[in-house]
Amino acid sequence: MNKVDKILEKALSLQWINVQEAVYIFNNAHINDLMYVANHIRNIKKKNTKKVTWIIDRNINTTNVCIANCKFCNFFRIPNHKDSYITSIETYKKKIDETIAKGGNQLLLQGGHHPNLDINYYTNLFKEIKKMYPNIKLHALGPPEIVHISKISNLSIYKTLSLLIDSGLDSLPGAGAEILVDRVRNIIATGKCSTKEWLNVMKIAHELNITTSATMMFGHIETIEERFTHIDLLRKLQFNKPENSKGFIAFILWPFQDENTILKKVKNVKNNVTTEEYIKMLSISRIMLMNITNIQVSWLTVGYDIAKICLNGGANDMGSIMIEENVVSAAGAKYRLDKQSMESLIREAGFIPQMRNQEYEYIF
Repeated sequence: MNKVDKILEKALSLQWINVQEAVYIFNNAHINDLMYVANHIRNIKKKNTKKVTWIIDRNINTTNVCIANCKFCNFFRIPNHKDSYITSIETYKKKIDETIAKGGNQLLLQGGHHPNLDINYYTNLFKEIKKMYPNIKLHALGPPEIVHISKISNLSIYKTLSLLIDSGLDSLPGAGAEILVDRVRNIIATGKCSTKEWLNVMKIAHELNITTSATMMFGHIETIEERFTHIDLLRKLQFNKPENSKGFIAFILWPFQDENTILKKVKNVKNNVTTEEYIKMLSISRIMLMNITNIQVSWLTVGYDIAKICLNGGANDMGSIMIEENVVSAAGAKYRLDKQSMESLIREAGFIPQMRNQEYEYIF
């Protein structure tokens, strides 16, 4: 038995493979073999269901003002820029009404690191939204935003999250992870939280029993080993979560979108992720993340055909139809789906579409 076969045999028997083994099979295993093993693990985790889940929600940006200085983001504006904004409550009402009319009941609320929006702004906002729409779910504020808010509010992470929960926070997205290696973060996102800080927010969120997700944006300046180091950190944190906590309920990975970004214009860093590379990364993510139940394919960035292939290579979730999305789209992601096309795409891949909520509970 050669080395590739030995590593894949470990995975098939549900043993963890290490970072070096992941790098080895990325470089040496055939894509069909990786997809087979990943799909085998997917079927075990999802009890052989043919259902592929998806959700209707809306990404609303609280503000586009940001001082994080990410080199891959075209969305942000510096403070006092003529195009800067803070979303008004009237705009929230209009967009929430539209979301509910389309069958959605969740908002993904994210924005920039605004230097003047402290904990009081967000707690008041959450309370006001929940007062008007008590059934709307708030999937809001990734770890970098939590760190930023805690610092400008002179609060601990624990206190910051506790206040947000009390004000209506339902779950925490895994935004701002990019690559969880400080060498990379110090180049592409100098103003964002460190790897340790990102992981600490999620650790505390799990202790507070907040459902979270995890993400990875790859295909820029990171090495292959750094990609799998990122995934290894996530599964170790998930392994150590409190028993009563769901922890990371899903993992989502997507390739860097380079259109008009500083990384591309100044540093000549381009998105060269091939179709095969994305599929291999998703399959190995499923293989490594045996303790995270759901793997989501990023149809928004890789397109419909690749998404259908990935559903046969470890993924079981298609994410949201995204009534609105501004950040990734500003860097070149142009794909769009509605309810009918989402369901058709899933069926074309050989699966049964199943609408869900953020807790991955089925909606009938």
